[in-house]
Amino acid sequence: MATYRELKEQAEKLMAEAERMREQEIADAIADIKQKIELYGLTAADLGLARNGGGPGSSRARPAKSAAKSAVKYRGPNGETWSGGRGRKPQWIVEALKQGRNLEEFAVQNAR
Repeated sequence: MATYRELKEQAEKLMAEAERMREQEIADAIADIKQKIELYGLTAADLGLARNGGGPGSSRARPAKSAAKSAVKYRGPNGETWSGGRGRKPQWIVEALKQGRNLEEFAVQNAR
């Protein structure tokens, strides 16, 4: 009967061998994929990997509806805008408030 130490060594050897096999299988899969990409002239959009999505093979059937734009209520010193709505405050507002400035200093006159 094998001892604990012997079994542990066997397990470690098997795990190392399994990791080598995994790496080899990944390398083979990548090589196969690259070959097919070149053969068929595929792009990231074709594969659904483009950041924008929406290309051929995309799972999106139609463009997503964009949310209605809120009216600008605050304007920053460099032209930044904010509607004052839900969610986190923009960084320029956070910084201004830390400096002791008042939110009303940035209020757009016709937004009231």
